[in-house]
Amino acid sequence: MKESTILHCDLNNFFASVSLLSHKELQDSPVAVCGSTEERHGIVLAKNEIAKKHGVKTAEVIWQAKLKCPNLVILPPDYKLYEKYSVAAREIYERYTDIIEPFGIDECWLDVTGSRLIFGDGEKIAYRIKEDVKRELGCTISVGVSFNKVFAKLGSDMKKPDAVTIINRENFKQKIYSLPIGNLLFAGPKTVEKLNRFAIFTIGDITLCDDVMLKRILGINGVILKQYALGLDTSPVTPYSADYRPKSVGRSVTPSSDITDRETVYKTFIGLSEEISRELRENNLVAFGVCVHTRTFDLKTKESSRSFKSGTDCSITLARRGMDLFDEVCSFNVPLRSVGIRAINLKPKDGIAIQSDLFGKDIIDAKNEIVEDSMIKIRKKFGNQYIKRCIML
Repeated sequence: MKESTILHCDLNNFFASVSLLSHKELQDSPVAVCGSTEERHGIVLAKNEIAKKHGVKTAEVIWQAKLKCPNLVILPPDYKLYEKYSVAAREIYERYTDIIEPFGIDECWLDVTGSRLIFGDGEKIAYRIKEDVKRELGCTISVGVSFNKVFAKLGSDMKKPDAVTIINRENFKQKIYSLPIGNLLFAGPKTVEKLNRFAIFTIGDITLCDDVMLKRILGINGVILKQYALGLDTSPVTPYSADYRPKSVGRSVTPSSDITDRETVYKTFIGLSEEISRELRENNLVAFGVCVHTRTFDLKTKESSRSFKSGTDCSITLARRGMDLFDEVCSFNVPLRSVGIRAINLKPKDGIAIQSDLFGKDIIDAKNEIVEDSMIKIRKKFGNQYIKRCIML
């Protein structure tokens, strides 16, 4: 059985790099892509290498970044442009393999095992892809090359930007065992904190641990992390097929001022639910549950969920179900900084009887769906601005 060759391609400083393509005059300046400074989510979303050298970090607030780098240039995010370049990068990857698994907008795993006879070994393919992306898109990528997904991801993180890193069976212990345990895929901050309490600081440290002890610390996930460190990851690169459907669909928002009344929450849920409904319909799904998320001004978060006997893809029904749940579990003892709603327990719409109670609330929901279908047709034909719910005016 021939060994797999897996690449992990990571577009470097993606948001900042793509934004700079439209601002050539800023190529030699420290630049950060940030949320609006006029709104409260004014944080650093991405930064270029120059800003990074000044100590600017992703997720810190703008004023902190400017203390480190007073001449930092702030650019607004352009998500449509980022999506365009993400798709273009994947089209380049598709020249070398059709086994591609996206991992966020700027990262992908590629299984090039079957491509080696045509393009050469994994290292040669990695360099070809790297140069194609740089020449055609003006962006750089880092590529990890290994025999499994975990090590390929680790390789792309080890050397940035514009680099190729090889992790094979012969060198992986030497290359990665001295790295912090947090560098391993799925070893998040809380996991690292727990492991550090038991003097597990590096990737090599966890390979020496007893499985029973790891289960006691982290449950089965502790044993899985050890297997990853030993190079035993066997998970396949799984392309998103045409019939791929999300497991949940949610939206949240942080408004420019705190929410202190029920009506604002309801209006927000309706606006968010219209986006959720659109995505459910695109994927031919209905939701048999909702989840409501709140975050107070002092950053305390709360999530509650509920299941229903009948499924729906109707925005007003989702919003009302979310609001009923909100009324039961939330209060305005403290102002809300952000709210969100998520459709959960999703099932394919085909063959499902969405409305199950012909004499209760669901007959109202059925009428709402007829109204919503009409609204969608009008919006498709004339634009979103031509029809709105009264409550949103």
